[in-house]
Amino acid sequence: MAATDWISLAEAAGILEAANIRFRPTTIGSWARSGKLQSIKLGGRRFVRRAEVKALIAPRRRVRADALQPELFEDWTG
Repeated sequence: MAATDWISLAEAAGILEAANIRFRPTTIGSWARSGKLQSIKLGGRRFVRRAEVKALIAPRRRVRADALQPELFEDWTG
């Protein structure tokens, strides 16, 4: 992992704010401390992974039902 993969809590808040999602850096820090976001702590400052923050704003992937492999559901008795 490159050093640029890790961003400050303020930078993470800025990425979310650019997507019109507002959270304080302290909230993001709370997520990091609780394990909801991967983080490291250097020199008393906490950093989170840029990709994880961007994943919070990425649209969910959808898969068409007819694109699924029917074999996956052969034993399913839902």
